[in-house]
Amino acid sequence: MNDKFIASIIFFIGQNFISLQDRIHYEQLVRQQEERKEIKEKEKLSRENLGKFFFDLAKLVFTSMALVGGVSLIVNEARIQQGILATIGVSLTYTFAAIGYKILNDR
Repeated sequence: MNDKFIASIIFFIGQNFISLQDRIHYEQLVRQQEERKEIKEKEKLSRENLGKFFFDLAKLVFTSMALVGGVSLIVNEARIQQGILATIGVSLTYTFAAIGYKILNDR
């Protein structure tokens, strides 16, 4: 009877030791998952800010193009220069907007 009692105590201690190891391992896994989640959130925020930056650049170029185009009409600039400015402005606006869209929609 003594042997059974000692065996049951050893079994009980072994179960608790394994349980403690499992808890430690589980806590490590939870911590790693939280760290990964934080990294993903930071990457997402960074990507959103960069995309917004390119959209703002597109708006800035478009506004500048409109102002320069309006002033060049008042000053009587050559039509070729007006066309070149409009082409460059539209191209840059489209390029910056496309870059911003690509950054925001990449997964």
